Amino acid sequence: MKIGIDARMYGAKNATGIGVYIENLIKNLLAIDQQNQYHLFLKEPEFSQLQFSSQNVIKVKADFPWYSYAEQFKLPKLIKAQKLDLMHFPHFNVPIFYSKPYVLTIHDITPRFFPGPLVKRSAWRKMAYNLVFTTGLRRAKKIISISNHTADNLKKYFKFNHNKIEIIYPGVTLAGESSADLSKETVLQKYGISKPYIFYLGVWRDHKNLPTLISAFEKLKKDYQFDCQLVLGGQADERFSEIQEKISSCEFKSDIVTPGFIDKKDLPILYGSALSFVLPSFEEGFGLVAVESIFYGTPVIASNTTSVPEILGDGGLYFNPDKPTELAELINKIRFDSSLAAKLVENGRQKIFQFNWQKTATKTLAVYNTAYSIDTN
Repeated sequence: MKIGIDARMYGAKNATGIGVYIENLIKNLLAIDQQNQYHLFLKEPEFSQLQFSSQNVIKVKADFPWYSYAEQFKLPKLIKAQKLDLMHFPHFNVPIFYSKPYVLTIHDITPRFFPGPLVKRSAWRKMAYNLVFTTGLRRAKKIISISNHTADNLKKYFKFNHNKIEIIYPGVTLAGESSADLSKETVLQKYGISKPYIFYLGVWRDHKNLPTLISAFEKLKKDYQFDCQLVLGGQADERFSEIQEKISSCEFKSDIVTPGFIDKKDLPILYGSALSFVLPSFEEGFGLVAVESIFYGTPVIASNTTSVPEILGDGGLYFNPDKPTELAELINKIRFDSSLAAKLVENGRQKIFQFNWQKTATKTLAVYNTAYSIDTN
């Protein structure tokens, strides 16, 4: 079977969670499957930089931005030219003019509730998004959902054949190991961290609910007299100016650390040294960063409207994402209860080791075979 994968978002720097999913799925598919041929559609610089030792890989240059005209009109022609048996789109952005058999992965339905500033300002863009999303669901031979939470949302908000859904959890990609020459003091000093701190890592977009986290931080400083810092890892996004404005107007902005993209080798220490990791999102399809935090020994506090309660269970504490007071109370609770923090980490670790990339790849390959048999029978 000739299988194509839209790998234009390959890697964490490109699209965070989706990029990590694509990278690790491909690596593990190639490790377990030498029979099928894989055509990987890549943008620059990944197209030139990535080298694969497997003989069953063909790189195809597809230097088209995602969510673009080129994606809709040029990418389908490029894919069809490869004469594939099956295509895998690991994100909802399927070209509406691509009519050949494909598998679709849906990570979450965040764009339905948080479409982004460009879509909000444009009725045409909103219509285009809805058309792409619904067409992708309807035409897919099989749909991979990365959690029950996402699958339930798909069934609730979209009309299509729900029997096509297969729930396959992603594996856990741990941040890595710190270099031997890196001490805790060296890393914390590098990022200007000199006090107990609350850690967040991810994109700076509206669905991540960072203003609520900042408000909770303010309450910790004012109401609980907690002399702490807030570390907001990840790149600022100029399209979501309200987050930067919230930081700028914060009375304690000098204790808000914004390091941008964090070097992978520094993450184990930054995770492990935090008082707590907070994921305040309104919507999360899986919550890989929460899983990483548990692995490195730091308790997680997350909103109760996401997949994180499903993923961590009693390995986390949960709050209403509209109530910064609740969040501040939970952070302060962990501050004074080390036994609770240790119990959360212990419970969480019992859950997270079920998430394995080889298992993810094996189940995904089974979906490919099923989708192909649907088309050929």
